[in-house]
Amino acid sequence: MKSTTTLTDEQAVQQFLHGDSQALELLINRHKNRIFTSISLLVKDRYLAEDLFQDLFIKIIETLRAGKYNEENKFLQWAMRIAHNLCIDHFRKLKNAPVIRTSEDRDIFDVLDFKEPNAEEKLMKTQSHNRVMQMVSMLPEEQREVIILRHFADLKFKEISELLQCSVNTALGRMRYGLLNMRKIMQEKELAL
Repeated sequence: MKSTTTLTDEQAVQQFLHGDSQALELLINRHKNRIFTSISLLVKDRYLAEDLFQDLFIKIIETLRAGKYNEENKFLQWAMRIAHNLCIDHFRKLKNAPVIRTSEDRDIFDVLDFKEPNAEEKLMKTQSHNRVMQMVSMLPEEQREVIILRHFADLKFKEISELLQCSVNTALGRMRYGLLNMRKIMQEKELAL
């Protein structure tokens, strides 16, 4: 029997289905950074992202136990699609409810961990990161989603197209226009990274 750390995603899913809870823990630990960062960047609220991340794995457990998982060798893409749908569901609910903001309107970059020995470099990197995220947040939703999924979730364009249910060319086009728009924003606002 393989050690749980050397299992593929599919093997871990099968082990979980046979009662090995450590296999699920392996899947969560293996993919939590990519998934959580993507959720955080889409919803722009760390606490909400944490809630959605927990909801995601509850939904994953329920789906696995119900025998409805059939995404052979595509666990991460499947999990990202569920996460994306949870974010969309959240925003749909918000349209029907009044907007409520917390008193601590926390920045998304509280999630990111900047570990650098030099405080000045850390500050410059943080400021640069904030400028990039400010520009990303100004993009139309379709362009913003593709850029987040490509650069922060590190998904391939084929995976992005499956997740967003569009063609690869459409995803590539949205990325291209998003980058062009970011360049335009940089020039108009005279931002330096």
